[in-house]
Amino acid sequence: MSTKLKPGLLAICFALPLCGVCAGAADELRLGHFPNLTHAQAVYARAGGQFETKIGVPVKWSSFNAGPTAIEALFTDAVDATFVGPNPAINGHLKSRGDCFTIIAGSASGGAGLVLRKDGGIRTERDFDGKIIATPQLGNTQDVAARVWFAGRGYKFREKGGTLTLLPLSNPDQLTLFQKKEIHGAWTVEPWLSRLELEGGGELFLDEKTLWPEGRHVITHLVVRNSFLAENPKLIRNLLAALVEVTQQINADKVAAAKVLNAELKRETGKPLREEVIARAMERVEFTWDPISASLHTSAESAHKIGFLRSAPNLKGIYSLGPLNEVLKEKNLPAVRE
Repeated sequence: MSTKLKPGLLAICFALPLCGVCAGAADELRLGHFPNLTHAQAVYARAGGQFETKIGVPVKWSSFNAGPTAIEALFTDAVDATFVGPNPAINGHLKSRGDCFTIIAGSASGGAGLVLRKDGGIRTERDFDGKIIATPQLGNTQDVAARVWFAGRGYKFREKGGTLTLLPLSNPDQLTLFQKKEIHGAWTVEPWLSRLELEGGGELFLDEKTLWPEGRHVITHLVVRNSFLAENPKLIRNLLAALVEVTQQINADKVAAAKVLNAELKRETGKPLREEVIARAMERVEFTWDPISASLHTSAESAHKIGFLRSAPNLKGIYSLGPLNEVLKEKNLPAVRE
């Protein structure tokens, strides 16, 4: 999918009622997430029902493979809120002029990077000419991160007359083609980094967190449609309280949490992760409610620098962290910053 929204989708978001007209108090929450460990709180809560218990209404879950699809679901009123990565959120915010949704919390930091085949002929940053590197979806967070990194090292992409191919592939397809030696590597997220290593025989060439100050950068956060937030402030506040509590539960015992997560991933995807895969993946991801806002602004600036965003990004209004900070104050936890 192009980062430029289809005219019909943009019209939907601007025309409203889908993005801007409040429809009254909700009797359910339609919530999106990915079956990935970087969306662990959602996976954990889907398994245990913590969100439903806290908010008092049923949760209707939707599963996505990558961020642009999740943002489309917000635009078309298919979900009320979703866990999603930063770059699709940035793009969606800009395309809708901030009228559709806001970020209300963080979820995860880290857990992304570049895994290469050991026999792919890549040893240094200078060896990517003529190679094929997969990303989960055009315009998703890992796709933009890869484009920024490669552009910063002088590479031009094949669609612009260069020699390096970035190929959008779903995470399962990445693993399949990696094993078949039809791609040289993938810039993706956990648990797929660890699966590419342990099941595909690959090696981690770059852990993305090494590119960020203090090794922290938002990889997942929680966004909600503005109209839903306006009509359901108590529900959203309770959802945020549940998010904080689930995050604390996961961090308190990652071994126990891994078992819950793996069972739910098996239910959602049809296959559990190997124990060594999920153990490695859990160590690479920081689970947090902090949206790490500085990294979002850096991501937006980088996307503009490489031409992925046509104009300088104006992210005014992309955050609505007041409800989260109220929850944190009640729990005697430090506030987060925009």
